[in-house]
Amino acid sequence: MKFDLSLFTNRKYVRKILLSVLLIFAGFTFAQDQSSDSDDLKLDYQSMEKFAALPLHCIETEYPYKLGQVISSDEDLRSPSDLHPIFYGCFDWHSSVHGHWLLVKAISKFPNTALSAKAIALFDKQFTVKKVKKELAYFQPKLNKSFERTYGWAWILKLQAELTNLKEDSTHNWSANLKPLTDHIATSYMTFLPKLVYPIRVGEHTNTAFGLSLAIDYARSVKNVAFEELIVQRSKDFYLKDASCPLSWEPSGFDFISPCLQEAELMSKVLDKAEFEIWIKGFLPQLFEAGFSLKPGRVADRTDGKLVHLDGLNFSRAWCLYRLAAAVPEYKTSLANIGDIHMRASMNQVAESDYMGSHWLASFLVYALEAREGMGD
Repeated sequence: MKFDLSLFTNRKYVRKILLSVLLIFAGFTFAQDQSSDSDDLKLDYQSMEKFAALPLHCIETEYPYKLGQVISSDEDLRSPSDLHPIFYGCFDWHSSVHGHWLLVKAISKFPNTALSAKAIALFDKQFTVKKVKKELAYFQPKLNKSFERTYGWAWILKLQAELTNLKEDSTHNWSANLKPLTDHIATSYMTFLPKLVYPIRVGEHTNTAFGLSLAIDYARSVKNVAFEELIVQRSKDFYLKDASCPLSWEPSGFDFISPCLQEAELMSKVLDKAEFEIWIKGFLPQLFEAGFSLKPGRVADRTDGKLVHLDGLNFSRAWCLYRLAAAVPEYKTSLANIGDIHMRASMNQVAESDYMGSHWLASFLVYALEAREGMGD
């Protein structure tokens, strides 16, 4: 075999050889990175401490604050902390609620730590009988009965479900103190659902599927059978006949919820395994096609409170994909990988982001990481 040594005196040829070697090496390195054990997506103490610092700061930061109230008289013109003595921080009521939820997870996952001690001390200040009574009073006037329906309703129920399962709650009585408010919300939900003729399929707060997903977790946690049965029935009424959801139409510009994926995530909780596998393959058949991919949402300006919703979308898509991966295990790897891509697209933007994102995104990130853990090995 003869070699043409003259080729190695040709600079263009040498450059091509070197470039090919570099590309091969880069590809090998990338493959190694992709096959790692995803330590960056594990919720260790250091990560939780970093994310929990956001609600620990904003829960007691009164301004800026978006009230979202209907004013009936001059008497209603009061400060956020007067109207909402517990949930007056984190820019708005619902963000404060799910900020408290994140801190419950911190206590649960990392008990007897400096972080859990901070959260416990805060909860002792927050969840008092007097403060809960005032929070409940806000919902009593006729024009306030639909306040935070259904996004804030869902998060306060989720918070209560987590508190009731928390070991420390038995000695601190947080859930017992909060119960009059959450009982009122659950009753309001049960009154509202039979009247809702059509589901709300938007990608923001009023999305029906998201609210029902958190509400059914609450109903099952506190063993409210009537509420659970109503959620199951209404979910089937709304979604059982749905097919071929146009996932390619998403996202809209302000979305933080995927209408298609969130509906699928809810139905994975409502239907039994056999029913769900049939339903999901008719509802989102593209998930199971070879080569399916989904681009994460892109944020052009993280100081804009609406545009930064797309970071939240990446996390909510991820938790839906992780739960679908657990529900349809033969597609677990592909669905989970797409979830991971979405997580990494936004997770480094949370801890030091503008307040328009930092007051709420950590909760979405932790909720998604929890869903990832729930997939199992």
